[in-house]
Amino acid sequence: MINEDVIKSLEFDRLLLEVSSYAHSAATVSAVMMIRPFSGRENIENRSAEVEELRCLTRQETPLALSHFEDISLMLEELRPEGAVLKGEELRDFIPVLDLIGCLSSQLSEREDLVFLEGYAEALTGFPDILRLLSRSLDAEGKVLDKASPELASLRLKTRALSSRIGRHLEELVRKEDTAIFLQDDFITRRGGRWVIPVRMDSKGQVPGVVHDVSNTGETAFVEPLAVIGMTNELEGILADEKAEVIRILRGICRKIRVSAGEIALQYTVLCHLDMISSIAAFADEMSLFVPELNTAGDISILGARHPLLMLQESKGVVDKVVPLDLNISGKDSVMVITGPNAGGKTIAIKTVGLIVLMALSGMPVPAEASSSIPIIDSLLIDIGDEQSIEASLSTFSAHISRISGIIDDAGADSLILLDELGTGTEPGQGAAIACAVLKELKDRGAVVLTTTHLSDIVGFVFKQEGMVNAAMEFDSGTHRPLYRLQSGEPGQSYAIETAERYGLPERVVRYAREMSSGMSGEFHSLLKEMKEKRQSYEKSQASLEEEKALLAEKLSKVEAGFAEVKRIKEEASRESLEEAKKLIARAKRQAYDILEEIKKEKGRGPLKKLEAMQVEVGEKLRSFADEPPLSIDDVKVGEIVYVDSLACDAKVLKVDSRRGQVLVEAGNLKAEVSAASIREGRGKKASTKAIKHSAGPVEDKFSSSLKLIGLRSDEAIVRLEHFLDEAIVRGVGEVKVVHGVGTGALIKAVRGYLDNYPLVKGYRRGEQGEGGDGVTVVKLG
Repeated sequence: MINEDVIKSLEFDRLLLEVSSYAHSAATVSAVMMIRPFSGRENIENRSAEVEELRCLTRQETPLALSHFEDISLMLEELRPEGAVLKGEELRDFIPVLDLIGCLSSQLSEREDLVFLEGYAEALTGFPDILRLLSRSLDAEGKVLDKASPELASLRLKTRALSSRIGRHLEELVRKEDTAIFLQDDFITRRGGRWVIPVRMDSKGQVPGVVHDVSNTGETAFVEPLAVIGMTNELEGILADEKAEVIRILRGICRKIRVSAGEIALQYTVLCHLDMISSIAAFADEMSLFVPELNTAGDISILGARHPLLMLQESKGVVDKVVPLDLNISGKDSVMVITGPNAGGKTIAIKTVGLIVLMALSGMPVPAEASSSIPIIDSLLIDIGDEQSIEASLSTFSAHISRISGIIDDAGADSLILLDELGTGTEPGQGAAIACAVLKELKDRGAVVLTTTHLSDIVGFVFKQEGMVNAAMEFDSGTHRPLYRLQSGEPGQSYAIETAERYGLPERVVRYAREMSSGMSGEFHSLLKEMKEKRQSYEKSQASLEEEKALLAEKLSKVEAGFAEVKRIKEEASRESLEEAKKLIARAKRQAYDILEEIKKEKGRGPLKKLEAMQVEVGEKLRSFADEPPLSIDDVKVGEIVYVDSLACDAKVLKVDSRRGQVLVEAGNLKAEVSAASIREGRGKKASTKAIKHSAGPVEDKFSSSLKLIGLRSDEAIVRLEHFLDEAIVRGVGEVKVVHGVGTGALIKAVRGYLDNYPLVKGYRRGEQGEGGDGVTVVKLG
């Protein structure tokens, strides 16, 4: 449970106020301001997924169709009693609400890629009949239109006609000379709903009629002439009928709404929820926020974090560029004590962590890298700021101790605790002792603790304790300015004197303070300096190793490139040799046919000798194409297995004739004497005694013109896509379909980015509704 004091201290309410500026209704603003951290992982992930789906719609330039709407919840309650009637101005506010519900229902139901928002499409059915009735009956100001009913149209026609007759009659009256001499002015006006003319007070008896009013000066009487009294009475009767008809129309509309009030209220709640999620998504897009990972191990790993309220001030030019924060508490370390200069960013660092945790547990994207990991906790306990209270007779120290006592009582294994300036407000020695005891107690309870301090005794205690780690906000000793970077693993110095000098403390005071400080804390500062020098030495060694690693990687890359070039040359040579061998075999076949024709015609051995000579020539040529050199005759031993080129298989050596360069071999049932030049290392290829069987027909080679990449990482998907497109080009396929889904949009971006650079892609488009919509890209090849 996270109480409201924590919400206010970490300024989560101020952050929500910024988010609510993207809302479209006062009701949504209230809903945004009521956002609080969830206690379960499922709720967190569901809201986070809803936000990301809306952000995906925005990236696809199809944002949720939201616009301004009023809060109708109170009006729905007023309508529940039978016979209750709302004013036209109030009913007018239902029109944009019902219109939005209908539009959102259509928009969401058309999408097949919205997994988490799909349920809202089913919940939003819309109220088209009520919407048509309201739109036909009311204008933009909530006035009932003439076309609301035939009776109302007739009455208003009579009203306009009779009003026109009265006006013309009065105009004629004021133009008459026997009347005009008694008038104060020649205009016509109304008093109390009656038509009147302005008569001088001293002549009011000269114009027959009824006095309805007198001017503030007492010089003018507003008289209704007798000639129009009858017509005016008739007009008032028509107006009364018109008012009754308007009330009847409004009552009918209210009756219609009352019947569906419960369902309207439910769908209005869904509308407000979608607007709230849309507000979070819009804020996240504006601030470039990311969804962090969640863990139940209590680990905090925050990379590139920035305080969101400072980011807003930065965007307005109020503050300088916000320095990102990297902070990690994981494994055996559960307590981190941050030291460093005054105004160096220590408090902002723990507030940033606290605010990011609140955002993440509320299902909101955070101002940190997506690889950041946030723990799912039960309680966030803090002591930040001065809680001094005159009414409660509490000093600053007493207030801190009172707050910390409560924190200790509530702390547990699923608690995150933030403590600012631990141990201050009292004598430093005893304050440090209390602080060390508090840290030990909280660690023993299994809580994760982040605290800031200036007390060196706490630093020494943490240095000796298992599971605790020091950290420092860095300071540029050359410029005497804080760098706002967190360095874990070593304590920092307060640099109080340098900070005091920077903020204008007189030089003589600063000089005397330095003299006093040199004897009081020299040993401790010397230790800090030694640790910093060791860290810097380590960082230099690390940098040197990285340089050597990069150099080795470069050399390895060159060697691999050399191997690749050798392989390419070898493969190219093999291809050339293969082509030449094919040509040689084709030429040999032609010559063999010619020799066979000679054998048919001649009976001597001439043609046979030609055939034998050609066999030797072809054998020599083919041997010259082989990658593997022949064995030396001196290396050929009786009884060993060798590969014989002319037999195209392995054979056993029976006899070696070094003088003649001949070898007698046995392959299966065949014995033959072959040239030593055709002998190579055995390849495990036995002689075949069976005829080669040919298949009945070609093997069917199937190829699908659709490639599914859903569930793959971008790098894996691109490798498959490359092979898929290459094969499609080779096969002459003109159009293919790539199924990647929608998800976060990262895979779509990677696929289409690759297609933009593939030379044989003519173009591509998103899939039609029947092809898979945004989850599919159709590619033209050529």
